[in-house]
Amino acid sequence: MSSDITGTQNEDRSDYTRAESREIRQRSLRLLGSLIRPLRPQVILAAAVLVISTALQVAGPILISIGLDQALPAVLERADWMPTFAIGFVYLFAGAAAAVLIAWYVMIAARITQAVLLDLRKRIFLHTQKLSLEFHESYTSGRIISRQTSDLDSIRELLDGGLNNLVSGVLFGAFTFIALVVWDWQSGVILALAGIPLMMLMRWFYSRSQLVYRESRVISAKVIVQFVETMTGIRAVKAFRKEPRNDVTFQKVAGDYRDINRRSMLLFGTFEPGLMGVAALTLGAVVLWGGIRVSTGALTVGVLLSAVLYVRNFFAPMQEIAMFLNSYQSATAALEKVSGVLEEQPTVPDPEKPVDLWESRGAIRFEDVTFGYNGETTILPDFSLDIPAGQTIALVGTTGAGKSTLAKLISRFYDPTIGRVTLDGVDLRKLHPKDLRRAIVMVTQEAYLFSGTVADNIALGKPDATLDEIRTAARAVGADEFISSLPDGYNTDVNKRGGRVSAGQRQLISFARAFLADPSVLILDEATASLDIPSERLIQDALQTLLADRTAIIIAHRLSTVAIADRVLVMEHGRIIEDDTPAALIGGTGKFAQLHAAWQETLV
Repeated sequence: MSSDITGTQNEDRSDYTRAESREIRQRSLRLLGSLIRPLRPQVILAAAVLVISTALQVAGPILISIGLDQALPAVLERADWMPTFAIGFVYLFAGAAAAVLIAWYVMIAARITQAVLLDLRKRIFLHTQKLSLEFHESYTSGRIISRQTSDLDSIRELLDGGLNNLVSGVLFGAFTFIALVVWDWQSGVILALAGIPLMMLMRWFYSRSQLVYRESRVISAKVIVQFVETMTGIRAVKAFRKEPRNDVTFQKVAGDYRDINRRSMLLFGTFEPGLMGVAALTLGAVVLWGGIRVSTGALTVGVLLSAVLYVRNFFAPMQEIAMFLNSYQSATAALEKVSGVLEEQPTVPDPEKPVDLWESRGAIRFEDVTFGYNGETTILPDFSLDIPAGQTIALVGTTGAGKSTLAKLISRFYDPTIGRVTLDGVDLRKLHPKDLRRAIVMVTQEAYLFSGTVADNIALGKPDATLDEIRTAARAVGADEFISSLPDGYNTDVNKRGGRVSAGQRQLISFARAFLADPSVLILDEATASLDIPSERLIQDALQTLLADRTAIIIAHRLSTVAIADRVLVMEHGRIIEDDTPAALIGGTGKFAQLHAAWQETLV
């Protein structure tokens, strides 16, 4: 009985997997269709050009047959060269026309491929920008990068070379077979019979290469992961003398990768001789049966030669088709991944009917909010909080207390599972995105700087700002002096991620950026955590200016930053356990007083 249940469960799982795979394939085809649809006229033109050029190529053996059987006897018997010149002219014209059409087809196909890739590349970039923070925190940057690079390269190889080879190869084979049947149906029957072992060979190669390819992808990923992890954690590797163990592990995965590549080469080493064997046997059968018929006068030498050429031409593109099947698997997997990203929907969608909030006072309210990431462990259980406009509050608590979660909900990087967060009485989910981003700005510990000038980075929140406005913002937070001392002042290129400036200087630039944006609500999420003491003191002066006349939420482990707050909230397990002024909490006996006393001891 139990085995029956297990079998049923396995069968249900198998059906689910098949249904899931079918849905993924349909999703990929929908994506491909949406990319091709705007290019339909060019696709139709490319197909017409390819059909005509293929027909002209296939006409060659028939023209040779006519030349041998009719034009050559006319020269030998009557010295009549006209049929020979006529056949020669037609043959040359067909070859030249086919060459021109093939060149035209290649250019059309290249334009189609590049148009598809451009459309797809833009879709991925625009869509991943629109996706919510939840997606980017769960979907590693490396995977997103691979969607734009290696996956698009696989699709490009498919469209640029593989698909062309498949379409032209299949079309050439079909036209060749039809021409052979029309010109010599008996040779056509022999070729049709040879199609049985040929199809079996192709099917075997496709199924086996599919398995080997999948296994190769898995093992290749293991090699990359092992290498990247080792190089990224090289300090820990050297500190704990882990090199010998890493060598053993890497040799194992590298050996597995070598073995799977050997199996792949063995597969091709079996397929190619098999294909050559089927082609040779078919050609031998056509020559044997054709020779018998030539000896009896039932077949001319010209027709036999054309049949031999058609059989050879039929098998010529088979290897390219097989190679396409291999690259097709890579492109299909890439297309499935890309379509998966494009199917993702923002978990924080823009409102259908947004509410405008032209002037924001900065009053924040949490109304019975419950929240947990990915619907799992609840971080904020039935949370309520009122932050009046213009008040500076400090959030203090141990790691995991919910401080950063609070900041992300205020910034609307996430939406509450239950309840609502409001700005000046308007639910953030209904607020116009432009008004939300203008009203609420977050400065994080990372202080990310983009490639470009210092001025560009300060003007991030206000792109139309003048240089005077940028200077005023920098001067207000104490950044003007060091910026002016840079090689090109405000026009200095900060390089990748701000490599030309120190951590404290990057933070000052990010503060100037926030000051220029002039939000009504400013969130500082561990904005001074990575700074040394001199840099932190420099930042403290900037904070006094930055926080004036606006609502501010400061998340900090360093209690020196908390001193400038009007109000301190101590959080634990997603709840507020203390709420008062810094002085009142320091004078008490609660959690904050203990934290402050411990911090004071570290300064002695």
